[in-house]
Order: sequence, then structure tokens, then C-alpha cells
Amino acid sequence: MKTYAFYAFAALAEIAGCFAFWAWFRLDKPVWWLVPGVASLIAFAGVLALVPSEAAGRTYAAYGAIYILASILWLWAVEARVPDRWDILGTAICLVGGAVILFGPRSA
Repeated sequence: MKTYAFYAFAALAEIAGCFAFWAWFRLDKPVWWLVPGVASLIAFAGVLALVPSEAAGRTYAAYGAIYILASILWLWAVEARVPDRWDILGTAICLVGGAVILFGPRSA
């Protein structure tokens, strides 16, 4: 359960940080939006490093599926754009892939 909480927090922090840059660059928000954006990206990296795993690459790969899910939820909740069937199908495929990476049997 701790891993899921780390992944969820990391995804929220990464998306919020990246959105701050997006808002400054593409939506003409003031430059001070970058301050919480950078702090959020630092939090993202720190939290993802706390995920219990023996391999960083596997941790990041499995996290990618959670990031995609969080991005689609962000699209819906923050940007007020309803995900279409392709968004949902693509997300489901990614979640299955992430689960295979995270829970697949490993040889010793």
C-alpha cells in the first residue's frame, strides 16, 4: 500500500510541477508560477526515490502507468476536459503493463 501512496503523491507532484511550467509558458501566467512548480518537481523526485524497489528503472517504468492515469484524471478534474474512450483504453493498457512490470515474477 505504501508504494501506491508514493506513486500517487509523486504523480500529483510531477503533474502539478509540469503544469506550472505549462501555465507560465503557454497560458501567460506570471513567472512566479515557476517557484511552486520547481518545488513540486523536487518533491516528485524525492518521493519516487522512496519507493521500495531493488531497481530504479523498474520503479520508474511501473510509475509511468500511474503517471498516465493521473494525467488523464488531471485532464478531467483540472482542465475540465472529459477523457474520451481512447484516453480510457490507452490508460487501461498502460495500467496492465505497469502491473506486469511491478508484479511479474522475478528470478532470484
